[in-house]
Amino acid sequence: MQDASSSERLDQKYDAAAPGWADKMRLLGYFDAYLGFLSIGSADELGRNGLDVGCGTGAFAEARAVIQPEGRVTLLEPSGKMLNQARHALATRGVTSQTSQSRLEDFQSTERFDCILAAHVLEHCDDATDALRHIRKRAAQAAKLWLVVSKPHWCNAIVWLQWRHRSYRPQQVAKMLKDAGWLLEAEHSFPTGPPSRTSRGYLARAV
Repeated sequence: MQDASSSERLDQKYDAAAPGWADKMRLLGYFDAYLGFLSIGSADELGRNGLDVGCGTGAFAEARAVIQPEGRVTLLEPSGKMLNQARHALATRGVTSQTSQSRLEDFQSTERFDCILAAHVLEHCDDATDALRHIRKRAAQAAKLWLVVSKPHWCNAIVWLQWRHRSYRPQQVAKMLKDAGWLLEAEHSFPTGPPSRTSRGYLARAV
């Protein structure tokens, strides 16, 4: 979904950022924001067989583990250094995870997941709708997708200088979800801190 050279450069940047990434995300309030978003549902809606797409250092999957510590979780991430930190973060909570160092489009698995997490992944994809279709192929029947996407705000202009990511308005995300085989069930506004300015949550169901 990105050309090979762009993907490799991005992976290298995430490898370089990995050592301090988890602490930075907690300091900025993203772990708490993810926990609040996931708390709008029940533990049952967080499934027993989860997949975190582009997991980074595991903040989203770790937040899920606070509410739903049962079952299995697979961490998917192209940055090996980020992936190692994510696995460790879940292990400290007593959650054993499977890991796959891979891009979404190259992910090889016969499993179908009943809960899929994806935070700030679409923004790095040349075709976000196609990325959502790839995620849909990994979903079990009626699986839930917990999606966090950057929204237009001047704060994201600052983030763009380093990461060259995109941002999407809610109407755009809703259309992309529909076109990719997802039914949008709820939207979530993060209440405080940087997440309130940079991000928006979307809960969708596979149809």
